[in-house]
Amino acid sequence: MSAPDRPAHLDRCDDDGRAWLERAVALVEADARRSADTHLLVYPLPPEWGVHLYLKDESTHPTGSLKHRLARSLFLHALCSGWICRGSTVVEASSGSTAVSEAYFARMLGLPFVAVMPASTSREKIALIEGQGGRCHLVTDAGTVYDEARRIAGETGGHYLDQFTHAERATDWRGNNNIAESVFEQLSAEEHPVPDWVVVGAGTGGTSATIGRYVRYRRLPTRLAVVDPEGSAFFPGWRDADPTATGRPSRIEGIGRPRVEPSFVPTIVDRMFCVPDAASLAAMRHLEQVTGRRAGGSTGTNLWGAFQLVAELVAAGRTGSIVTLLCDGGERYAHTYYSDDWIAGQGMDLAPHTATLEHFAATGEWS
Repeated sequence: MSAPDRPAHLDRCDDDGRAWLERAVALVEADARRSADTHLLVYPLPPEWGVHLYLKDESTHPTGSLKHRLARSLFLHALCSGWICRGSTVVEASSGSTAVSEAYFARMLGLPFVAVMPASTSREKIALIEGQGGRCHLVTDAGTVYDEARRIAGETGGHYLDQFTHAERATDWRGNNNIAESVFEQLSAEEHPVPDWVVVGAGTGGTSATIGRYVRYRRLPTRLAVVDPEGSAFFPGWRDADPTATGRPSRIEGIGRPRVEPSFVPTIVDRMFCVPDAASLAAMRHLEQVTGRRAGGSTGTNLWGAFQLVAELVAAGRTGSIVTLLCDGGERYAHTYYSDDWIAGQGMDLAPHTATLEHFAATGEWS
């Protein structure tokens, strides 16, 4: 009895297509070998506190942000699942940095790329996406980005990467040079090689899922803290164990969502902080004042949570280490987060939060 004919819709990856696929995977893997291991920086805290704070500097990736890792994982996942083939149009719903990184990989593979994003996305990020050869499709209602991305992918016969669904499953959380494995290897010669806390934000939930699963798999005592900007759905969803919680679009690009995304795994989160947007931007600017490094708003959100945990260790008379992420560079936000006029226009007052940070830096106390 002969085997049934292969369905026509599965013929996209024929013998020539398989050869293209093998080359595509090799190109993405080569990028990983060149760029996956970013620097782990020491944040200057008074040595008498006995607490070490580290920043994993993800801004040094080829596309300048933490999202480079996610984009690589999403492309490999889609390629090896047979969803992206030669000539596929690749589509994503993204507020910016993920799309910059995905446009980079699409151009590497010779594929057209469309980013569906809110019209409020910073012009610097739009320019970065277009500079990587991508096309930006702007929508006025941020809540429509998912359906619009699906529509474009369907009309072009392409593939919607859907970072908000696939982020937590596309990364190999057991190791394979993911961000968690990289952090713990880089800490291995430090005074406190196993950190008390790792602090990250949630955009898709992919990074928190990777780190939370990794520390459990390795049987490490490290705990995971997730910081969430004001108005985002993740914090109330975690606090109330309510996956239907809703919020509003975030002013801190790259993190925070108006809904609890499918890729967010709340059961591996040990603690969450809801961080005011003005506090995130005050911490971002404090980082520049202390270290000379300009970072984006999500790095400020991370630092706001990390500083609170440092203060708790100091208050308890404990030594140890904490790790958080420097997610991207501040050059992407020159006309927003680093503009006093923009901040005033948003009705934000950074002064009270700046005072909190200055008091912490001088005393180790969090008020």
